[in-house]
Amino acid sequence: MLNSNQKSNRESRNRESSKRVKIVFVRRISQIFFLALFFWFCIVSTIGVNWWQLRGWSVNWFLELDPLVGFSTLLTTGKIYKSLLWGVLTIILTLIFGRFFCGWLCPFGTLHQFIGFCGKRKNSRSELIAANRYRSFHAIKYAILIFFIASNIATSPIISNYIVKTTPLLLTGLLDPIPFVYRFVNLTLLPFADSAFLHLSTNFRYYDGAWIIGLFGVLALILNLWIPRFYCRFICPLGALFGLISTISFFQIAKKSSPCIKCMRCEFHCEGGCAPMGAIRLSECLLCMNCLDQCDFLTYQAAPSAPSKDQPLSTDKNQESQLDRVGQYPFPEISRRAFVASVVSGITVVPMMHLNGATADNWNPNLIRPPGSLPEEEFLSRCIKCGQCIRICPTNVIQPADIFTGGFQGLWTPALNFRIGSSGCQLHCIACGHLCPTGAIIPLNLDERFGINDYAQKGAIKIGTAFVDQGRCLPWSMNRPCIVCQENCPVSPKAIMISEAFAVLKSTKIKSVYQDSNQLILDIANLVDGAYSTGDYFAKDMASLTRRPIIANGENSITLGSLSDATQDGADFKIGSKISIEVRLQRPYIDPSRCIGCGVCEHECPVKGKRAIRVTAENESRSTNHILINR
Repeated sequence: MLNSNQKSNRESRNRESSKRVKIVFVRRISQIFFLALFFWFCIVSTIGVNWWQLRGWSVNWFLELDPLVGFSTLLTTGKIYKSLLWGVLTIILTLIFGRFFCGWLCPFGTLHQFIGFCGKRKNSRSELIAANRYRSFHAIKYAILIFFIASNIATSPIISNYIVKTTPLLLTGLLDPIPFVYRFVNLTLLPFADSAFLHLSTNFRYYDGAWIIGLFGVLALILNLWIPRFYCRFICPLGALFGLISTISFFQIAKKSSPCIKCMRCEFHCEGGCAPMGAIRLSECLLCMNCLDQCDFLTYQAAPSAPSKDQPLSTDKNQESQLDRVGQYPFPEISRRAFVASVVSGITVVPMMHLNGATADNWNPNLIRPPGSLPEEEFLSRCIKCGQCIRICPTNVIQPADIFTGGFQGLWTPALNFRIGSSGCQLHCIACGHLCPTGAIIPLNLDERFGINDYAQKGAIKIGTAFVDQGRCLPWSMNRPCIVCQENCPVSPKAIMISEAFAVLKSTKIKSVYQDSNQLILDIANLVDGAYSTGDYFAKDMASLTRRPIIANGENSITLGSLSDATQDGADFKIGSKISIEVRLQRPYIDPSRCIGCGVCEHECPVKGKRAIRVTAENESRSTNHILINR
């Protein structure tokens, strides 16, 4: 039962709450708006002529607001892409208001909060209080952040050039929530919805390994049914960065001088597990403002609460022991052992990843990067695995690399797969570089890609070279006519050349001659009717070597076309003559000085299993170590 003072305080709080605009309502409107904006940016990242397709929309804006992206690339490259300076604004606003990005703007955080809200609706009060409490596992995200920063610092240009020679590697995109949610939505949710009702793309889009990306995304969301905003509390490295900054923010959640009535409504509604009824943990506060909406003894102000007692507060064991405590925890709780382990692992793990020599002589020739990609070492120091280049590719040939293709260091980075999609890498397409937020793929213009005008001395951008597998090529291995790869080669002059050859299929004698020596009746009677009338088959007199095309055939007859290499029509095709039926083969071979590795030939090859012509990364422009011939 509440005493008279407690009842009076509650009535006063209810009156004040009814008079003011609820800050929670404003926060929800903000979350809905930015979540809708994020999905809109994902949808319009589509090549086309419709108004809702890419028309200068700032589709990378959420990535640019992410300071962890800018800070990590600054460490690994010593440079920062100018658009990533938006992250400085996010840090400044966090220093002023606290962890606003997580509670008001982050689209991934909004999804977590919504799933958590749906999952806890039927839970009892005690269950919700237990789920919302602070746990020591909150420190895991700080350990993850320290690991990422340590690995970035250890491989930064200054350290690697003067202390330890190693290759920079950017791993933050694996768990950074903004690249995570871009990758999850663009490569799994949108293609799934597109096949059902959206119809954003002309053809259905396939993504190799999308189920693994989707599995991680769905798992991150489902865990909210156990603990609200599970990812935000325990895993998110960006949240950890904001948590560290928010401990010194100008405005903070604080306590008033009025005594707490111990109703625990703030604990019941807290989204971040910041223990608002006890000593407030500022680093965990998401600024959800639920506690302000429920309690008048908490406020959001410039002046902080009174400092907490020296001993740490444990909400896991004894909830009652914290009720009379006030103040704030100034910094996150992470043990010295966890800090040292994170630093040491961050410094050692990345160099270990490069021991396989994937960025040296043991490079994988099947790893083909999009046109404009930086050399592999620089590429891995910039790529955040957001999937924006994969999403924008109009032919769907840019795919997220798996461990077998790119290694763990290249997991989910863009790689070309010419078996998937509607074509190869289109000659006039430069979309991927213009959507890359970190400059891992530089934006090209068409002159630069073609190697003309101001770029004539450098030559065309090459992403690889095609090779003909003569053991699988139809003209080479099976004496079957095929010229598909040469016909579809888009460069001019063509990079696929043809060598003509004739192969003998059958030998026989002429029994009789009709129609002015143009129709021959043969000894054999096992020809397939019409099989030799495609223009690729010829009859050859074995004595004079005269060769004439076959324009029609029956089971034991052939009709000849105009004379190919004789002086008199039909002079050498007489009764009793020995002839051979031959097929003209146009066998392809590659001119590597012209081939740019676009992969159109590989995509169109009629050998649909392992293609008879395949592109590898040899001779790519971005690496002098991969030169096959002098360009």
